[in-house]
Amino acid sequence: MNFHFTSRADFQCMESLAPVHYYRTKWMRSSNGLRRELCQQVARDQQIEGLSDREQRLVDRLYNGLIQGHRACLAEAITLVESTQSRKKKIAQVLLQKVLSYHREQEKLNQGKPLAFRVGLSGPPGAGKSTFIECFGKMLTERKYKVSVLAVDPSSSTSGGSLLGDKTRMTELSRDMNAYIRPSPTRGTLGGVTRTTNEAILLCEGGGYDVVLVETVGVGQSEFAVADMVDMFILLLPPAGGDELQGIKRGIIEMADLVAINKADGDLVVPARRIQAEYVSAMKLLRKRSKVWRPKVMRISAKTGEGISDMWDKMTEFRDLMLTSGELIAKRRKQQKVWMWNLIQENMLEHFRSHLAVKDKIPLLEEKVLSGVLSPGLAADLLLKAFKDGL
Repeated sequence: MNFHFTSRADFQCMESLAPVHYYRTKWMRSSNGLRRELCQQVARDQQIEGLSDREQRLVDRLYNGLIQGHRACLAEAITLVESTQSRKKKIAQVLLQKVLSYHREQEKLNQGKPLAFRVGLSGPPGAGKSTFIECFGKMLTERKYKVSVLAVDPSSSTSGGSLLGDKTRMTELSRDMNAYIRPSPTRGTLGGVTRTTNEAILLCEGGGYDVVLVETVGVGQSEFAVADMVDMFILLLPPAGGDELQGIKRGIIEMADLVAINKADGDLVVPARRIQAEYVSAMKLLRKRSKVWRPKVMRISAKTGEGISDMWDKMTEFRDLMLTSGELIAKRRKQQKVWMWNLIQENMLEHFRSHLAVKDKIPLLEEKVLSGVLSPGLAADLLLKAFKDGL
């Protein structure tokens, strides 16, 4: 490759920044242009360094396809991000860094406003989440929005495979060209949900999707992980659930920005009204989380489509209020920090398990804990001591 330098100062700038790598940029002829372009390039090259030509081509192909809105490239990029293989993790980080830079540029053009609306959706099994997402997603695509659905699917502890297969139950929406449905297996770890789902959200936004729905099943710990990566958290409930308020963990009701009572049609209209009243009074007792928004309780029917449009109006009202008050931007910044610490915890645990000083001791001490020879606390102390001494 030929470099065109206009003065000796240009050459010194290049020497002081980094050794001459194979910069994949058309250098500008003017000295100011070269300096600016080069400074941006060095930051990117710290990520790119160590990738083979073939891997670099893969990153470029996925990145270009992604920002042009190709669903196949988005699917391939999410698969790459979900991989646990160390080499693929490295390629995924380079791709994410490129998407993040593009994302920042697009947000600047959008006057600093977020590009997409991230919505978390949860509820007990049988609440009608799949039916709701199909009905809601179709309404949005008809209004010319692009919708992506990330279904956090619990992995079977026996076979390791996904349990729900939600995509098969959203037949209409999965055929829609303006929608993308992606089930993400948890692989038995909540950290797995956090890492891959967070990065999948980022890739969907890079692919031009306006609304990103993150669906979790059941009422457990994964909801807390998902609430830390979305702008709005919605709790979907069926109208008949025995001792209503007892059945749902209080912490999840506290996280909800909107509670929707689904299946409010036919014979279930009366029970739905009763539950709505119960939740409205329960919500008054909860601590206020936002200065500008009080959680709402609505009745909807995904089967008949009743209340779905009103629900979207409430959601856009929430987004606009949070944006103007500055709470949404603050929330996203805080989430970035939470994401960083989650990744540190996950990677530290992985590093700990695979460390040479600890690796062989783990099965022996686990066996002693199982047989009751050692207490779990003492076994943990012994492993941590071995890890510290081995550093």
